[in-house]
Amino acid sequence: MSTGAAPRAVAARVLDAVLHHGRSLKAELAQVLVTLPDPRDRALVEAICFAVLRQPMRYEAALNAWMPRPLPRRDSELKSLLFVGLAQLDPLQLPAHAAVGATVEAARTIGRRHQAGLVNALLRRAQRDGIPPGDPHAHWPRWLRERIVADWPQDEARVLEASAATPSMWLRVNPRVQSRDVYLATLAAAGIEAQADDACVDALQLETPLPVASLPGFADGTVSVQDLSAQQVADALAPASGARVLDACAAPGGKTAHLLEREASLRITAIDVDDRRLERVRSNLQRLRLGDARLIAADAADTAAWWDGERFDAVLLDAPCSATGIVRRQPDVLQHRRASDLDALVATQARLLDALWSTLAPDGVLVYATCSILKVENEAQIEAFLARTPDAVVDPLDERFGRTAGAGRQRLPGERGGDGFFYARLRRQVR
Repeated sequence: MSTGAAPRAVAARVLDAVLHHGRSLKAELAQVLVTLPDPRDRALVEAICFAVLRQPMRYEAALNAWMPRPLPRRDSELKSLLFVGLAQLDPLQLPAHAAVGATVEAARTIGRRHQAGLVNALLRRAQRDGIPPGDPHAHWPRWLRERIVADWPQDEARVLEASAATPSMWLRVNPRVQSRDVYLATLAAAGIEAQADDACVDALQLETPLPVASLPGFADGTVSVQDLSAQQVADALAPASGARVLDACAAPGGKTAHLLEREASLRITAIDVDDRRLERVRSNLQRLRLGDARLIAADAADTAAWWDGERFDAVLLDAPCSATGIVRRQPDVLQHRRASDLDALVATQARLLDALWSTLAPDGVLVYATCSILKVENEAQIEAFLARTPDAVVDPLDERFGRTAGAGRQRLPGERGGDGFFYARLRRQVR
């Protein structure tokens, strides 16, 4: 197998799994990237997959226009490989001779030797004539676009455009190891451009994304990768020194780690329903040399199964949600999410809110956060909770957390360079 064909064949198989078999992009990439020893090949696979999933209908329309009949279902892997080729030409703008040649060779690699000529002909046409622009947002489900229009009528275009853009790479500097200013100087000395953001004291935004292995001090726990919006959850919760803290739905552990980085005296319990995902929390804490958290694999809403009855001073609920605020990072959300999913998600969020509120001490704080931009999961969810919970009051957040959204704050995708995120901070009244 030629060096150029290998990553293209891998990308085609990943895209086939996601587009035609309902698999998760993150899970598929996790399995295959470790099989590619060259970091440049891993980066290429990721770049191709994201480029395709940001506008798959555009490539589908081009192929349908150029071929006498659509490819049958049995040729889904071949179609995915053609998408791989088209994405290299536009938007990735790779050298055409290398992109076309390696993709044709990849057709042979995946057992499509007899169709290599077809791949060559179609990619040469794309090179010659260009790929019709089409509607760049045609792959958004109609029901979801209608909800965005209803929720954010003045912002629909910005939401769609930001969700199609390559996101910034944000770093979180571990203040236990070194200050943000010192690390910023370390990056500058390494020729890595970054800038600080006043919205979050630990955050740095890179001008150009880099593999984590290229970040000074990553292996030693000096820095982590975490979006600005996710980092601000720690600011919203802001537990006092020595507080007893619950991080529900904790995996992969970035928020647990951030809280401990800021305040070593916190007594944190981190829960996740998936024991395998909890291993990622443990791994992250080990890399950062943060061993001071109690990890429990459990359904956080089933308090009888895990809670010892001692109340928490602060509770963080980063709730399961539609992930509509992070489409730019997880473009396959648009492939998998269904309108019928929302009722189940909203019910789960409400169940978690009600259960976890019972574990909160009087005058304690609960932060509810989602990476959703849908009001039914955010401000409407909190409004309903306040209506049925007499001892819950709003503890307002300031404009650093985005625009006012009912009792909380909402950041839409791309605002301040961050992901779409909702935050609400509630305090339990002393009665």
